[in-house]
Amino acid sequence: MDTSARAVFPSVPAAKQFYQIAKGRLLNVSGWAEICKVPVSVFTLTDASGMAVKRAALEGDFLKIDIPGPGTHTGDGFDWVRIEKITEEITSTYTILSLQARPAPNPAGDEKEIAHFFKPLATSTFQIKQIENIVYAEEHGRNEVPNTDTSSLTDNIRNRLIGWTAKIGFSYPQWKSLVEGLIATET
Repeated sequence: MDTSARAVFPSVPAAKQFYQIAKGRLLNVSGWAEICKVPVSVFTLTDASGMAVKRAALEGDFLKIDIPGPGTHTGDGFDWVRIEKITEEITSTYTILSLQARPAPNPAGDEKEIAHFFKPLATSTFQIKQIENIVYAEEHGRNEVPNTDTSSLTDNIRNRLIGWTAKIGFSYPQWKSLVEGLIATET
């Protein structure tokens, strides 16, 4: 799944200035639901122990995701991903911030099973790009395979259903709303 949106500015300096705003929105994970016009899920940034934090996202942090419907047993009712890496590349012609997350165990729990509807080979990469006078926001989902290898039969059934609906496009409105919110010039 690939989702993108863009905002065009009258000049490169204006785009560079707005890039900083969009970058701040991306790293403010706990504010994602507020910038989405169609907030389907609620994201909470947590530290490595699963405690909610109010700051910009860092590598090693977790996202606690509350999606509509029943949550996982292993995730205490939530889906969990870990932020694997955050990179920023700055050149004379473009600037790109990337945040990559991968399904993870519940950091607040004792179990080491993945607490997400996708297997751990899945990744979601969120990007903010400034190229010339345009700022882009993108989400790229890769290797999205339902996580049906847990020790919980109910989690396996739930994960298969949610994984299938995500693969056929039901997650698209969430991601489209997020990328549009990240680069919205009017609030």
